[in-house]
Amino acid sequence: MMGKPITGRSFGGCVRYVVNKPEAKILSAEGVRMQNANAMIQDFNLQRKMRPELGKAVGHLVLSWSKEDLLKLSDDIMIQRAKEYMENVGIRDTQYVIVRHSDRAHPHLHLIYNRVDNNGKTISDKNNFAKNVKACKEITLKYGYHIGEGKDLVNRQALKGKEKTRYEMYDAIKAGMKTATTWKQLEAQLARQGITIDYKFRSGTNEVQGISFAKGKIKMKGSAIDRSLSFARIDATLNRNQQVQQYHAAREANQPFVANQLRDSIRQSVQGEYRHNPIVGKGILEALLEPQFVAGPPDPMGDADIARRKRKKHEAEHSQSQGISR
Repeated sequence: MMGKPITGRSFGGCVRYVVNKPEAKILSAEGVRMQNANAMIQDFNLQRKMRPELGKAVGHLVLSWSKEDLLKLSDDIMIQRAKEYMENVGIRDTQYVIVRHSDRAHPHLHLIYNRVDNNGKTISDKNNFAKNVKACKEITLKYGYHIGEGKDLVNRQALKGKEKTRYEMYDAIKAGMKTATTWKQLEAQLARQGITIDYKFRSGTNEVQGISFAKGKIKMKGSAIDRSLSFARIDATLNRNQQVQQYHAAREANQPFVANQLRDSIRQSVQGEYRHNPIVGKGILEALLEPQFVAGPPDPMGDADIARRKRKKHEAEHSQSQGISR
């Protein structure tokens, strides 16, 4: 199950879009009349008047499942899952309407709710993304719903603003990680797409503690773009790519002992990352070691150059902070 939380300003536009579609089916409602879109809009707007200063009072959520889950999702079950989701993310004591659509191959519903609750208080939209991911994951695992391929299934053309940039960075970083063997190579690949990397160092050391990516005015931590894009996980992938390259070189040089050592090291790395799914790990290992796998060209000076630049940056920042403290 996947969720897409949205906030907006107009109940009119949102309700008409969701309710007036030919295939729309109203499953449940609370605090609003169900007979038509106009009645719903009036009821939502009436309660909204308790907080006139709240610009974005419209809460809109799309909950989607894989088409493999279709037989598990009756209308009643979808209502239960929507209510469970609302409880998990803190949408309580407010007006809402749950509407099922059937215009796509995968089952999905729209939930419209009032961010002004029944007592005139505002339902927070802080950390909406993180709360959404957590709730969807819990419900998916609890009821055994199909787990798709995550971001690879997201329709990029439908994205706007920060989310669009986030997925552009995700796609570029993932593509770079397939071939780069050093951070310098990855930096160069991303720079061609207007993406820069910023390293965060542990206080008083040259040890990298975290990483952020920026494109235009948008800057995000790697782990906020995707959990797989933390510094540690990217670094492990780059190191593994380098080992795979060395493995092929050893095979070509007829050095079976070296090749076998590298293969064992790569196997441990893959199995460590996919320790809960060894079958998947084994498949990835075999794919990496296929002869057609081509990593980036060797760059023995890359890591040293990166370390030198990081050290200079850290020293400059340290000197600047000392000057300010004086």
